[in-house]
Amino acid sequence: MKDFWINKNVFVTGATGFLGYWLTKALVQEKANVVTLVRDHDPQSALFRSKLHRKTRVVQGALEDYASLERAINEHEIDTVFHLGAQTIVGTALRNPLPTFESNIRGTYNLLEACRQHKGLVKRIVVASSDKAYGSSTVLPYTEEMPLRGQHPYDVSKSCTDLLSYTYYQTYGLPVVVARCGNLFGGGDLNWSRLIPGTIKNFHLKTAPVIRSDGTYTRDYLYVEDAVYAYLMLAFNAHKENICGQAFNFGPNSPYSVLDIVIALQRLMNCSDLPPKILNEAREEIRDQSLDSQKAKQALGWQPLFNLEDGLQRTVQWYGNYFQESLAEEFCSI
Repeated sequence: MKDFWINKNVFVTGATGFLGYWLTKALVQEKANVVTLVRDHDPQSALFRSKLHRKTRVVQGALEDYASLERAINEHEIDTVFHLGAQTIVGTALRNPLPTFESNIRGTYNLLEACRQHKGLVKRIVVASSDKAYGSSTVLPYTEEMPLRGQHPYDVSKSCTDLLSYTYYQTYGLPVVVARCGNLFGGGDLNWSRLIPGTIKNFHLKTAPVIRSDGTYTRDYLYVEDAVYAYLMLAFNAHKENICGQAFNFGPNSPYSVLDIVIALQRLMNCSDLPPKILNEAREEIRDQSLDSQKAKQALGWQPLFNLEDGLQRTVQWYGNYFQESLAEEFCSI
């Protein structure tokens, strides 16, 4: 992909999110002209804390607002779209599904329709789906040919995201590709309700982490820079006949349980004296998930560059720096 992104006009939705920050950072480093969609100016988000937003053109707007999306694509003459924007917390969707449906479903068809209206500009669209789109299955790992059968609000919103993307490819010929990743982790995720950032924060504060489930639920855990690499490769290859209109799984091909992750972090942070509190209260969540990433390996040459241990080490280091900076800021404000 050497020099591919130089001066390309790239639109990133969800840029204040966890993956959005890392992808935006990579695109800026590759000298792309990045346009970011920002709903809320969150000073704690990595995009703003790092001042990375100053190296992008910021469009203030929400996915539910079609006019903002159409304007961004038209006025900035967008060549490439990365649609990452979504409500991504399973528990939030469960408590109140309507806002999740609005942002994840309406937001997706708004964006795709805006791209259709400016089909002469937009050359490639990468849409973020999820392993949750498959729903619960007795057969694992998931392969791309398996049906999308989300049952709970967040899972259904991602199943719909997938199907909408395929509709716009099949019916209107939009150059859409879909990424289905496992659970992403890495520095910059400030959703403390998630397992890895929440556990790291607990250990930093020398308190026991809390596990909502019984600890045996299994997931794929993919380091965020591996996900960024996957998204860039999808966009780079989106013009190819065997890529365009397709969905691709991206995972480490090795699922871990919740307790496996907590134990690994105990070891890395020297917190073996802080056993987790297991609440066993999780409901309406898929128990076991795992992705088969062979299609991505064969068609794209993609495979993870970081194993779980490497990714967790880098993540713990990022949060260590973050907590130090936060403490310094608090001290300076006194």
